[in-house]
Amino acid sequence: MPDPGDDEEALRARLSKLSGDLKERAASHAPPPSGSAPPGTDGMGSAMAMGLRAGSEFVAAIILGAGIGWVVDRALGTNPAFLIVFFMLGVAAGVWNVIRATSPKGGSFGRNSPLSPADPPDKDGRRSPPGAGQDVLHSKRRASDGAAEAPGGADDDED
Repeated sequence: MPDPGDDEEALRARLSKLSGDLKERAASHAPPPSGSAPPGTDGMGSAMAMGLRAGSEFVAAIILGAGIGWVVDRALGTNPAFLIVFFMLGVAAGVWNVIRATSPKGGSFGRNSPLSPADPPDKDGRRSPPGAGQDVLHSKRRASDGAAEAPGGADDDED
C-alpha cells in the first residue's frame, strides 16, 4: 500500500506546477495597459456611443417640441399653429444638442477655431493690408493699355 505522504507531495507538486502554468497563461493574455484601446477596436465603441447619443437627443428634442405644440394647440383650440412653431423649436434644439454633444471638449483659449492648432505658424505673422499686392499688377496693365505710366518707370516715348 502506498504511503499517503508521497501522494500528498505529488499532489502539491502538481498543484504548484498547475498554478505556475495558469499564471504564465494569464500574463500572456493580459489586457493592454490603461490608456490604450484594445487592438482592433480603434475607438469604434466610443464613436458609436457618441453617434447614438447625438441621434437620440435630436429625435427626443423634435418629439418633445412637437408634443408641447400639440398640447398647447389642444388647450387653446388653435389647430396647427403651435405644433408647427414648437416643432421648429424642437428641430433647432436638436441641432444645438448635436453640435454641443459632438464638438471637441476643452477650452479654445486664444484660438480662431476649436479645430485649429494652439500655435499655428502664421498666428503672429504680419499681414499686408488688403489690395497691397494689386498696385503692381494694375500699374502694369494700365501701362500696357497706354492709359497711364508705371510708377517710377521710364517713358518709352523719350528715346
